[in-house]
Amino acid sequence: QVQLVESGGGLVQLGGSLRLSCAASGIIVSNYDMSWYRQAPGKERELVATLANDGSRNFAATVKGRSTIFRDNDNNRVYLQMNSLKFEDTAVYYCNAITLLRDYWGQGTQVTVSS
Repeated sequence: QVQLVESGGGLVQLGGSLRLSCAASGIIVSNYDMSWYRQAPGKERELVATLANDGSRNFAATVKGRSTIFRDNDNNRVYLQMNSLKFEDTAVYYCNAITLLRDYWGQGTQVTVSS
């Protein structure tokens, strides 16, 4: 059974930083394209960052330059580091693992940026 479990969300101050973690079981993260998505209230889910299995990275324009995504193969986790947080970063953040034949999602973790 595949599970993706996100953690690290919470209440964060404007301009602060956070690191989200996605712990995977049942898959090996280095074999998948791993992504972080987010969904704000009343908005569609949007892609934040992707770490492909070849090591390449892509970021949404809204977070580029202040975010990074990386994985820990030993612990089978993927992380999203975000800095200089803005109010518009408030959302539920989801971890996603995908290949040509498989698509898995975590349950999400809430991030709220406050002043």
